[in-house]
Amino acid sequence: MSDYLKTRALMARGSEFLGSEWAILCGAMSWVSERNLVSAISNAGGFGVIACGAMTPDLLDAEITGTKALTGKPFGVNLITMHPQLFDLIEICGKHKVGHVVLAGGIPPKGSVEAIKKSGAKVICFAPTLALGKKLLRSGADALVIEGMEAGGHIGPVSTSVLAQEILPELAADKLVFVAGGIGNGAMIAAYLEMGACGVQLGTRFACASESIAHPDFKKAFFRASARDAVTSVQVDARLPVIPVRALKNKGTDEFTAKQIEVARLLDAGKIEMGEAQLQIEHFWAGALRRAVIDGDVENGSMMAGQSVGMVSAEEPVAEIFATLLGECEAALAQRRAA
Repeated sequence: MSDYLKTRALMARGSEFLGSEWAILCGAMSWVSERNLVSAISNAGGFGVIACGAMTPDLLDAEITGTKALTGKPFGVNLITMHPQLFDLIEICGKHKVGHVVLAGGIPPKGSVEAIKKSGAKVICFAPTLALGKKLLRSGADALVIEGMEAGGHIGPVSTSVLAQEILPELAADKLVFVAGGIGNGAMIAAYLEMGACGVQLGTRFACASESIAHPDFKKAFFRASARDAVTSVQVDARLPVIPVRALKNKGTDEFTAKQIEVARLLDAGKIEMGEAQLQIEHFWAGALRRAVIDGDVENGSMMAGQSVGMVSAEEPVAEIFATLLGECEAALAQRRAA
């Protein structure tokens, strides 16, 4: 059982693509997915991903350097497509010969996929629909992540199980598709692997790992929370399309609503353009996340969490989390095949 042979076989394509022992990515969580957690994930055999978020190129440069000092295993970098310095960030990834870049937050702008591939890196994109997934693959994406609304942070409107049923039968035989959103145990990993996924992505399960730098109060809030405490943000103005965010409800949730009203008024007055409006929203989340993750302000900060938070009950080392997930996955596969 310790070799997890059935799991290894079903993850083989994803593992080969990532260069990791296991095709388990850690979701990019701003302020959480930094060098300590990322290196721990990769050292445990998974695939850590740095959350660039609103970082400047210099900050990303330092974070990649710091991560490389802690692991010799492969890891990736998640870049937000609306970042005003996206192409400078891509250059930093190329400078460090980062093998995989994950593009999140919308359709990649013209030339961005080509710029990443020119550096020799693989491109992973998020696909909230089958049609967009096909388009992204035609445009050069090497792999897709389909992430359902159960996930923490920025989410789409469709559940993971529905996306998996819709997309995996269409694409998984020939393309690399990772499944994310609401995955809290190994039995669910097994289910998606059997449906054709080449691997999975988890975020919430790793947020409270021993190696996570998240504040103790942040972690305690996760331990107390149930699935229904992780709620989605509300869009207050149709003219200001805001990607919903799932987080634990607190005062910060209400502050985000107020921020949207403020930005909408600036748009009405012609004082800012739409791109700047969206960037202000992104900066709001970056600041609110820092208050929660680093400062431990669990009342006013943003407590981004997926609905699987109800399955996070204790702080554990990354290696133990992997052992548990892999053991559960292997047991589920063995049970189904013996039936």
